[in-house]
Amino acid sequence: MFKNILKNLKEAALGVLPITVIIIAVNVILVGSYSVLPMSEMEFWSFITGAVLLIVGLTLYNFGCGTSIEFIGGLIGSEVSKTRKIPLILGICGALGAIVTVAEPDLSVLANQVNGISNAVLIGAVALGVGLFMIIAVARLVLKIDLKWVLLVFYGIVFVLAFVLQKEFVPLAFDSSGVTTGPVTVPLIIALGTSLSVAIGGNDSQDSSFGIVGVCSIGPVFAVMILSLFAKLDVGQTAESAGKFLTYKDVALEYLSNFPVYLKEMAIALLPIFVFFLIYNFVAFKLSFERLLKTVVGMLYVYVGLSLFLLGANVGFLPTGRSLGEALAGADSRLLIGVGVVIGALIVLAEPAVHVLTKQVEEVTGGVIKKSVMLAVLCVSMAISVGLSMLRIVYDIDLRYVLIVGYGIALGLMFVVPKIFTGIAFDSGGVASGAMTAAFLLPMASGATYAVYGADNPEIGRYIMTDAFGVVALVAMTPLVAIQLLGVAFKLKTQKISRTRVDEIAALLLAEGEVIELDDFDTAEDLVVAAKRTLEVKRVSGKIKNYVVSKDKKGKKEK
Repeated sequence: MFKNILKNLKEAALGVLPITVIIIAVNVILVGSYSVLPMSEMEFWSFITGAVLLIVGLTLYNFGCGTSIEFIGGLIGSEVSKTRKIPLILGICGALGAIVTVAEPDLSVLANQVNGISNAVLIGAVALGVGLFMIIAVARLVLKIDLKWVLLVFYGIVFVLAFVLQKEFVPLAFDSSGVTTGPVTVPLIIALGTSLSVAIGGNDSQDSSFGIVGVCSIGPVFAVMILSLFAKLDVGQTAESAGKFLTYKDVALEYLSNFPVYLKEMAIALLPIFVFFLIYNFVAFKLSFERLLKTVVGMLYVYVGLSLFLLGANVGFLPTGRSLGEALAGADSRLLIGVGVVIGALIVLAEPAVHVLTKQVEEVTGGVIKKSVMLAVLCVSMAISVGLSMLRIVYDIDLRYVLIVGYGIALGLMFVVPKIFTGIAFDSGGVASGAMTAAFLLPMASGATYAVYGADNPEIGRYIMTDAFGVVALVAMTPLVAIQLLGVAFKLKTQKISRTRVDEIAALLLAEGEVIELDDFDTAEDLVVAAKRTLEVKRVSGKIKNYVVSKDKKGKKEK
């Protein structure tokens, strides 16, 4: 147990410390080169306190997630699939999708920064959207519908709506989609999807393990766009400035006064999931007392961990992000874009859900797609997305056109990459845009918007909604392209290896006097089948078969 805690502590520290160091370094650069002070001494210590809480919170969350949320998701998926009653499976999964969305802390962070729509209305609409598309995602699994056709159809409808409905709602709609898939939703839904795909079976069960999060991410976009028909954003209001800390006592009181608030929020958020689990356990699971106790303890770790994480993100990082964005944009727009790229590359490492997904990808693919490779690709994609977000603020670029280009490339790549990469890519888009994006990058974008267009500008509220909002959307979009490009590279490498083996086996056949047209075969396995069928000399056929088997055993990397 102690070793596991230390391991999780190390991972959390490696995730949070780089972004912390970069923000401190940028603060020093701004003071020295531009005579700009983003953080006072007390705000600096508040930020450091927030970073410590993020590390502790991530450690506890990661330690308890596997034995609680992931375990519950896998158990429910396995159990409901046994019923073979499709309406019941869809109903339970839809209800669970809505419940975990209400529990998602990232969504609350975003809702608190929106003016004109109450938190309850926005969260309720998004929850209904996720519940509906959870049903669609599971129905796709049951009916064995190819993921790319589902994504193509619904994103096509989304972009038609984007140019018909209120422009100000588009960034909010896509941002809501990004933050919905966070540290509560992702582990449960991925575990649920993995269990369902295995239970349903089929040759592509591994490929089907991913993609549920990606489909569910479409739900909030639809929900908020439909909400725009009945609601109106208050673009005349602006977010209030963060309070200034004067003494160490002010910093301590800020954290102490907010901690009970987040404990209460997370209790309300996690309670429905826990009650759902207890009821299902009484009816179907009937776990042993030891296993039930282990799940309860794991849930407590998750509860305390997420409460501390949100406390650090909202009290320590949110005000810092706003001040930093305003200072960078006020000093030099090029500096804003450059720092945005660096921060984007590092901040993804602090997202709890990212580590859950990359771990699951490595496990499901048997280590073929490594966690380290996934993290590297996500870092690059995040760097591009945040840099692009800051560029969009400086030049007032319409988000809709950026999204059309990005999603157009992503949807096109679906037709050339292995299926599993499409599912992983669209799941990655959701998990990359989590609590840190909502609590740091969005305030940073808001601060930059104030500096670029002026806090006294009568149109500043509109600029906030159209330019600052949308950073989460771009963070969620770039992994769709980046991970699928990884899939293209993987496919080309695999084809090259297979082609080499075809050539080697063909040489063996030619040595036996057999003429083979190599273009008729895609892989060594195809060639072996053809050799067995056409050659009557068993010695040659056996020699080829043994050659292939020995190659597979000797070098898994080559396979």
